[in-house]
This record gives sequence, structure tokens and C-alpha cells, in this order.
Amino acid sequence: MAGATHERDALLATAVRRVLAETDAYGGMVYLRARDRRSLVLCTIAGVPLSIIAQFRRIAAAGPMPVAVSFRTGRVVALADTEDTMRRFPQMAVGMPYDFASACVPVKAGKETYGVIGVLWAASDEGVPAGAQRHLRSVADGLAAALAALDGNGRLIEPNGETAVVELAPPSPPTTRVGLFDWNLATGALAVDEPFCEIFGMSPAEFDGRAATLTTRIAPGDLPELRAAARAALDEGRMLAARVRVLDHDGHPYPVELWGRVPETAGPDGRTHLVGAVLDTRTGTAAAEAVERLRDGVFSLDPDGRITYANRSVELLLHARREDLVGHHPWDVLPWLSDPVYENRYRAAMVSQQPTAFLAARPPDGWLAFSLYPDTHGVTGRVVAAEPPAGAPEPPAEPPPGARTSVGAMYHLLQLASALSEAVTVREVCRAVADQILPAFGGQELAIYTVRDKRLHLVSQSGYPDGFLDRFEGTPIGARVPGAEALSSGTPIFFESVHELAAAYPGIALDEMRAWAFLPLIASGHPVGSCIIGFDESRAFTLEERGLLTALGGFIAQALERARLYDAEFALARGLQQALLPHRLPRLENVRITARYLPGTQGMEIGGDWYDAIVTGHDLNLVIGDVEGHSVGAAATMGQLRSAVRAFAASGHPPDQVLAQTNRLLLDLDPGLLASCCLIRLTPADGTARIARAGHLPPVLRHPDGSTEALYVAGGPLLGVDHWAEYPVSEFRMAPGSLLALYTDGLVEDPAVEIDHGVDRLRDALTGPAGAAGDAEDGLERLAERLLQEVGSTDRVDDVALMLTAYG
Repeated sequence: MAGATHERDALLATAVRRVLAETDAYGGMVYLRARDRRSLVLCTIAGVPLSIIAQFRRIAAAGPMPVAVSFRTGRVVALADTEDTMRRFPQMAVGMPYDFASACVPVKAGKETYGVIGVLWAASDEGVPAGAQRHLRSVADGLAAALAALDGNGRLIEPNGETAVVELAPPSPPTTRVGLFDWNLATGALAVDEPFCEIFGMSPAEFDGRAATLTTRIAPGDLPELRAAARAALDEGRMLAARVRVLDHDGHPYPVELWGRVPETAGPDGRTHLVGAVLDTRTGTAAAEAVERLRDGVFSLDPDGRITYANRSVELLLHARREDLVGHHPWDVLPWLSDPVYENRYRAAMVSQQPTAFLAARPPDGWLAFSLYPDTHGVTGRVVAAEPPAGAPEPPAEPPPGARTSVGAMYHLLQLASALSEAVTVREVCRAVADQILPAFGGQELAIYTVRDKRLHLVSQSGYPDGFLDRFEGTPIGARVPGAEALSSGTPIFFESVHELAAAYPGIALDEMRAWAFLPLIASGHPVGSCIIGFDESRAFTLEERGLLTALGGFIAQALERARLYDAEFALARGLQQALLPHRLPRLENVRITARYLPGTQGMEIGGDWYDAIVTGHDLNLVIGDVEGHSVGAAATMGQLRSAVRAFAASGHPPDQVLAQTNRLLLDLDPGLLASCCLIRLTPADGTARIARAGHLPPVLRHPDGSTEALYVAGGPLLGVDHWAEYPVSEFRMAPGSLLALYTDGLVEDPAVEIDHGVDRLRDALTGPAGAAGDAEDGLERLAERLLQEVGSTDRVDDVALMLTAYG
């Protein structure tokens, strides 16, 4: 298994390096699907600090994130800039509110999607570079083929929870050269490599392998100290550490360092050899000395924001010692930089790859100007004394007390909370917790209870064995079980192992989980319920995780309380809408009709989608329409339009006149709403069909041979726009065995792709032999259900109306 993991990780690292080289992106990452396929796990990352991307290490496969949408749809998701990200994926913008361009491409082989490659570009007017998507697809296809081969051989490809950070080559060659040697002090023989010779200013051909030859290159004054250090190393088994000056061809000295030791294989009587290395640090030393002479403070941060170097002026300006700074985040060791805004500046520089600057007040009486210059290997910083900004208060004598809030944790909380803010019904709240919050923490089980009559009642669960939770149904809120006690005390309870839970609650029923979080759900001071999250492995809950989960408990409670009110109103509103749709559809010889209506999954307000089938003499009128908006007003207008179309069609008017008169009626009613509509008049006797469209999506016709086409026939504007609008009629023929699909945009729309791609998805789902449409009525019903599942999005916002008509 370990070998398979290494093989997989090597494939991922190669793919990331290749995609960065071919697309000029600065950062890349690979997500693989989890074993349960409910989440995508970050397995490999390069060029982007893992600490910045931490809140996205697990992404719900069903969530509204670019990685998840690319995984579900099998399409590239490209985002040009911050505005594009905010418009299409607000949850991602909340979690990473910085300026950058990005693209996600699925790693897909055949019908199997293994994961997603994501890349980031520095902010620019160009956005996603031209040609980058082609290179992305090429790399993703190659990775998919390699993973498919591993999968086919039974090798492990699922993530193991670890994220491998791929080290990228530095932009410039190393400033330190290293040469190796083996020195026999008894014979004077000296074996060296080529870099060693170069450091001492000679070619390998010039060096005769004798230490005496080398001493001619060392400054005479340094030789006694070198010989004494070498002899002491041999006699006492110590490390050789010597600094000597090497003379160049002009006799000018430059310093090198010699480090060596006695080989471990040498016995007490065989200490004649020293093996080690010579280090030429001239460039690095000269650079450091130059920076040390500057009056400006100069420092460097590694990609995760820790200080790796600070010159003397930094000490003077920050009033801090270098040894207290190096190895730490500046906002952790300098209380006056603990405000999250300063860490956010570093994060913005790293993600956008653009320089940034800011002022900070240093107690008791100073202001400093910081400038940050990033690349993928870290940040070079500059700090100088500055004048206070106009109107700024005096810096406090002492830095503000209190625990510091992590910016990453803050954005993580906001990003997860935004998922709850979009949920309206109790069902949506529970699904948001199960699909987005649970995977974000790596949990496997979830149970949400609400309080009714002072007892806990299960409203949603995920991952539990069948029947396991039955014993807890109706538990009094005062009972001694962790879910009830967390609620009654108002304090979360965390168990990091089975032993901890069993010790605290002897005899409690256990399943396969190994760690738990019991969160009280309290809103406006009164108990709402409990949320239980189970993990399949023992884990230590960090302070940050405990704080995040505790805060999320409050968000969940408020969302549930709000959702209860919505659900009550929703039941009333939905009843009104169902009353406005047909209760049954006509049955004709050689014609079979079925229809479906689904409310939007986000929001409780009712929509204006409708369908109808009207028999007029020897003809059948098939109608579908969509009134804009989601409100009782939209539903009422839908009812008026449906009645109008039915009345005008029943009066014998041709399709264009039906739409024209309905358009004028809508303008006379003046509800302030627009509507789309498509009307097809079918003559079952010969299959002739006449179609008129008012801004509606094209019907999809499947021919008897299984091929499909979208009927992009000429049409008129939306209803309610122009009093004198005309709606041209086109004619086509349905051969026996044909099938016609009428639908509203809620079925085919997806925020990540153009709507034409959704129409193509519907065509693909309908393509196939005639039997796939269902030669019998029950087959047509099954087809309607399949289309809703395969074409429709589980995260659709809009309502969906679908009507299928099979002919012959």
C-alpha cells in the first residue's frame, strides 16, 4: 500500500510541475475524490502556501465551489478575476477574497472522474492566459490515464488525508557552493569532487590528489589553525569546523568554510581520515553584509509567513531581537501586529503575487511603513519609519490584550457560514451541513436533532448504520447523554477517542466512529437542538477546530430557527402553485405525455414555471412557459397566462396568434413581470407540428433512429416586452417513434457553464435507440426521472418544468 501511495504521489507531483511549466501559472494543486465520493481532498500542492489554502483542503463534491463544479460537470471552470469569482462562486470569494485568476479541469478517464487539477495565475488584465486551458486538459488527460492504470491494477488512488507540498526550483541558482572531500592525514592523500576543485580555483585535471598541493591555495596565516583543527578532530573525535581564506589567481583572498568528521566506520586506532565538505558562501555572505549595512529594515518570510531573516535595522525599528523574530510569524511575536488585517496583507500578497504596502502603529510612539514583495518562494519585506496618517490617533502605550484570531480560521468560518446563509428550508440547512460542513472537517457521521416538547427529535442524519439512532429518538433534554448534556449546559463536548467517550458515559451505544463533537444548537438564548459529528479515526481537536465548530453550532441553530418559519410559509405557498398546474394530462391514441415540476432547491419562494397540454379538435397543443421571479406574484401571473393560452388555443387561433394575444394581455395586466413561452401544435394524424416561441429555450426532438436535435427555430421576444411583437411559426414533422422534450431553464442552467452546454447535456441524455424513450407509458415515466437526475443540478436555484411527448 505504501508503494502504491508513493507511485500515486509521484504522478501528482509530476502533473503539478508540468502544468505550472506549460501554463505560466504560479500555483497548482490536485484534488482526488474521497473514498465515499462525498468530498474532494487536496493531495498535492505547489507554489501556494498550504496554510493559506487550508480551509479548502476538503471540498464537498456537491458544493458550489469551482473544484466541485468541475468534478461534477466534467468541464473546465475558468475564472478571470475577483469580480468573476464573486459573481459565479461567492463562497470561494468569501474564503479567499484576493485578486487572482484560476482554472479547474477534471481528471477524467472515460466515465470515471478521479479528481480535479486547479491552477492560479497572478492578477492581471489578461486573466486566464490564452492557450492555458488546452495545456491543462492535456496534463489532466495524462494524469487520468495514469491513475486509471493504477486503479485497474488494484493500486491505491484514494487520498490518505495527507497533502504533499511539491518544492519548486528557486528562481536563481543557489548562492552557496558545496564540494566534498576525503582527507587521509596519515598519507596526505586528498580525494575531492569537481565542485571542491572549482571552489579552490583549479580544474580537476590540475589537482594531483595531494593535500600539500591544496595548501598552496590557502592563505599562509590560516594553515596552522587548519592543521590544529584537523588533528584535534582526529584525536578527540570532534567535528572539524574551520574558516580559511583561499587565494584566487591574483592572490586576493576569499573565505570558505571546511566541515568534516571521522567516518563512523573508523575504529579508535584507525582515525586517519576526515570526510566532509567545503562551503563557498561568498555570494550569500556578501549579500547579507550589504543588507546589514542598510538603514532600512529588510526581512524575509517563507511561504507560510514565518520570518527567515531580519537585518540589524529590523531589530531597531521593531524593538525586537532577531532571535525572537526568526522562525515565527510577525503577527504572533509582535502584539501590535496581531490585528488580522496585517496577516491578511501577507496573504493578499502571496495569493495575488502582487506587491502591497501598509502602515502600522508601533507602541508607544512610532509609525512604520511596511512593503511586501512576493514570489512563490516567500516574501521580501522592507520596513522604514513613517509619519502618522492624517487624523490617526496616537499608538496605544501597550498593545491590545486578548487572544489573536487566525485569518485563516476567520475566512474558513465565513466560507462555511455562507453555505448556511443560502439555505432556507430545514432540509436545505441539514443538507448544507452534511454536504459542505461535514466534509470540510473530515467527518463521516452527522446527526441533527431539534427540540420539540422538551425532547430531542432527529431531523437529519448521514452516515449512521441503519437503526442505530432509533434508541435516541425522543430523548429528554435533561437526559444524561452527551447530545442532551451539551444542549442543557450550552457547552460543546469533544471526545478525541472511544476511551474518552466510554469513560464519560459508561454503557453508551457505540458504532465504528472513533472521535466525536457534540455541539449545542442555541439561538437567541433558547435551545434549538444538538448537532453530532462523528469521525472514523481518533483525533486531537485543536483550539482552532474547537472554536470553529462551536461558532458553527451557533450559525446552524440560527439557520434552523429561520428555516422553521420558512417551512411553514412554504407549505402554504406551494399548495397555491400546485393548484395552478394541470391535475392530469390528456390521453390520445399514438401520443403519450408525461410531465414533471420541481421547485427550486435554494429558497422557499414559489416560481412561475408551468406546462399544459390542450386538445383542440384533431390537434394537441403542447405548452411550456416560465414567468420571471420567485414569488406569489410570479405564481399568480403564471396562472393567468396558463388560463389565457388555454382560452386562446381552445378558440382555434393559430400558434402565433395565441402568443401574440397572450403577450398583449400580459401588457394590459401590467404585473411588471416578463415571461417566456413555447407552444407546439401537433396533429397526431400525420405527425405535423407547428411551433411558435416567445424567448423560450429550444425544444429537443429525438428521432426514431436515436439522434437528437435542438429546434432553434425563429422566435419572438419575451411576453410582456413589446405590444406589437410577432411570433413566427415554423413547421416540422414527428415521425412515429419520435420524442419531444419541452423544458424550462432550471433543468439545464449551471452557473459554471453557458446555458447552451446544458441544452447539449439534455440532447446527450436523450440520444439513444427508440426503446430508451420508453415504448410503454412506464418507460416514459422512467425517462423523465432519469433526465431530472442526469441533466438537472442538485444545487439548482430555479424551478424546473419538464414535459415529454412520445409519438407513434
